[in-house]
Amino acid sequence: MLLRYLAYTMAAIWLIHTFWPEHAHAQQPRPPVSQCQAIAQTTPKATFASFTVPAAMPATATDSEVNITYLGHSTFLIETPGGISIATDYNGWFRTPAPPTVVTMNRAHSSHYTLTPDPAIRHVLHGWGDDGEPADHDLVVGDAYIRNVSTDIRSGYGGMEADGNSIFIFEVAGLCIGHLGHLHYELDDSHYRQIGRLDVLMVPVDGGLTMGAESMSRVVSRLRAALILPMHRPPLINDFLAMFGDDYDKSFATGPSVKVSLRSLPSKPLIYVLRGA
Repeated sequence: MLLRYLAYTMAAIWLIHTFWPEHAHAQQPRPPVSQCQAIAQTTPKATFASFTVPAAMPATATDSEVNITYLGHSTFLIETPGGISIATDYNGWFRTPAPPTVVTMNRAHSSHYTLTPDPAIRHVLHGWGDDGEPADHDLVVGDAYIRNVSTDIRSGYGGMEADGNSIFIFEVAGLCIGHLGHLHYELDDSHYRQIGRLDVLMVPVDGGLTMGAESMSRVVSRLRAALILPMHRPPLINDFLAMFGDDYDKSFATGPSVKVSLRSLPSKPLIYVLRGA
């Protein structure tokens, strides 16, 4: 816990000295900064399960809640304290109370995207490149910072399509929330460096449509998020849960939603199956 607190403090100091030097003009625009990456890079030899908040930290800095609702398949609705709503792997099938502010998509299958989204959606983020280059998103919307890490997907007849999927990372209220999308291949060290620390992980569980349970469990173990939310085809959840021992808690929720803050993160990794999964 002390290591994580020190890392968080060191990262904050690094960000201040790097992006807010004394000679910078106040009105000068600054690029988005990933705290999830900065904290991990500050102490590169440490593995961060999550940032567990010391009790001495001010409540105002740690109690802002993010509401996460599982809508179905790979779609979660993330609602930020500042009123921004984000729908993941949006396909237009699962209705939200109002059009989301932001939607993310992946194109492994038509159940993960739509080419005719509601025009009221302000930001539509494709997980694939529309110009032959990998998707590259660095977007600040209200109190949310959204970025992506591209990965390859399988294509027809045993082939491979480069950068057809994106892992989207949402940095909100001090939390690092990652959605693996339709992940087909195990991640390498470069991917893990780009992702950085994750507190909440949305992981596909489907018996092999993405990856087999054993391969996916290795990815989850390496990312070591505090809260793990299964998605995609979770009726096959038992094989996935069997891959995790006593180092993980497992629980089935009575509803489709969970409220998360830095202070409420479990100290022991929890696989939490939301209702509808």
